[in-house]
Amino acid sequence: MGEEKQTDIKQLKSPINKEIMNIAWPVLIELVLSSLFGMINMMMLGNIADHAYAAAAVSAVGVTNQPLFLGLSVVQALNIGGTALIARYFGAGKHDRMENVMKHVMIISMILSAPLALAAFVYSDQIMTFMGAQPDTVEVGRLYFRIICISYLLQSFNFSISGSLRGIGETQIPMGVNLRANFLNVIGNALLIYGLFGLPAFGITGAALSTVGANLVASFLLIRYLRSGKSKLNFSFAHPFHFSMKTMKSLAKIGLPSALEQLVLRSGMILFIQIVSGLGTVVFAAHNIGMNILSLSFTLGQAFGIAASALVGRALGAGDANLAEKYASRTAKIGSLWGAIIGVAFFFGAEYIVGFYSSDPEIIRNAAIAIRVAAITQPFQSHQLIVAGSLRGAGDTIFPLISTFLGILIIRVAAATFFVQVLGLGILGAWLAVMLDQIIRWFLIAMRFRSGKWKRMKLA
Repeated sequence: MGEEKQTDIKQLKSPINKEIMNIAWPVLIELVLSSLFGMINMMMLGNIADHAYAAAAVSAVGVTNQPLFLGLSVVQALNIGGTALIARYFGAGKHDRMENVMKHVMIISMILSAPLALAAFVYSDQIMTFMGAQPDTVEVGRLYFRIICISYLLQSFNFSISGSLRGIGETQIPMGVNLRANFLNVIGNALLIYGLFGLPAFGITGAALSTVGANLVASFLLIRYLRSGKSKLNFSFAHPFHFSMKTMKSLAKIGLPSALEQLVLRSGMILFIQIVSGLGTVVFAAHNIGMNILSLSFTLGQAFGIAASALVGRALGAGDANLAEKYASRTAKIGSLWGAIIGVAFFFGAEYIVGFYSSDPEIIRNAAIAIRVAAITQPFQSHQLIVAGSLRGAGDTIFPLISTFLGILIIRVAAATFFVQVLGLGILGAWLAVMLDQIIRWFLIAMRFRSGKWKRMKLA
């Protein structure tokens, strides 16, 4: 027993753990606090005195989030390719190639984002109706959706820079920038939603205006850092941009499957939301609160997944596949342990947590059901997200696409249809479908990792 304890202590103090935590903790803090700020924003809307307006506002945010996330998935896919490629170059000591990769990602992100934002702006009502929004939700959310489209462009640009910095392990900068921007967003929300200090009370529209302002500040801070010369990733507008077909092939090899994965994920979410929205505005508001709280737990897997992606890519770039496997395995163990701890907290604190969002007993009851089901899923979810991050860092993005297609587009949608519409289980049935999807994806991703095929992925 004494020897085992000493081994555990040595593992905790190992250089690998230090490297993992050096990259993961800033990302984790950034994502957790960003989710908390998002939760606070939804709490602000949910606690507007007019309960009918508050329920419609919360529902509007949930309805508009999914099509925007669908658009951001394209940018996120490019970021995955950029992060993996920059990590490879960084590990191989080819630092002079990193700036041009980042510029490819930045330019392509904006080219792809602009038409998507315009389409969402013009067809806002039709998109919300397609998503299953009730007439009151469409009326309340119309202007919010259109303003948020501007924020989407800024977010796309910011993501391309943050993803590049994470590829070289500089995760503290995106963390600091996002914390400042989100803090400003919360302050702006309080001022503009409720009309504090003599300002007009804009309600949900105020939340949109505040979000645009916060993302504009984030863009300015990220550009200022890149131009300061403090980063290992050199950047200057004066440096000419050289289009590279090899770079495009590498980004496409990693990014296109990731883009398809995100499109499948968001398409499945849209179909899933259409099923849940049919349960009524109050239940759908409870579902959105549950998803908002669940997003906090996603951040754990995402943070360690980003760390695993960068470290695996760096190790493979240096030609050390064994080290890459050690990074991936150790990161998954650490993240899964914390996922289980979060699950326990969610399970026993469900009503208390939901109480911050709404005082409506029906909303609290339904949202607590959702959170308890999500709590059981936490270890599977965390492990799956982290191992999938390791695969993406190696350039193995096809299999995460396959697992997402099977899990969310087939299993989740089919199970939700059966549990909700056939068995009549309501919000419990919808979230049992979420749990089933996560467990199946966890199994598929774990099997792919054990095969070792990801170690032999080649990039141009």
